[in-house]
Amino acid sequence: MWWIYALLSAFFAALTAILAKIGIKGIDTNLATAIRTVVILLLAWAIVFWKQEANGIHGLTKQNWTFLVLSGLATGLSWIFYFKALQMGKVSQVAPVDKASVAMALILSVLFLGEPLTIKTAIGAVMIIGGTIVMIL
Repeated sequence: MWWIYALLSAFFAALTAILAKIGIKGIDTNLATAIRTVVILLLAWAIVFWKQEANGIHGLTKQNWTFLVLSGLATGLSWIFYFKALQMGKVSQVAPVDKASVAMALILSVLFLGEPLTIKTAIGAVMIIGGTIVMIL
């Protein structure tokens, strides 16, 4: 079942690139990122309240808060750079290069989370990195 959510994530990420490219035309990318962030904030909290999950906030540990805040900072920086890249480049180039994050996440998961590096995973990461280099050149 996880793969269905992953495919939906990929679809909406692709749709995000197209909609963002149209939406950032003629405006500052930082402003665009701020607007997008407010929409995401409202959507995320609406889902939390709709599913009655807000009480879970009381159970968060210091570690939860620290790493969720750091993750949020990383996401924000990713979006800022992504929008700037979209404004300057073509979606057909920017989106695939952005997906090099997949290979980077695989490497970081091995280094920091101790996840196993299988031959299949290593080959996939090398292919993604190779494709990224092709897209840049």
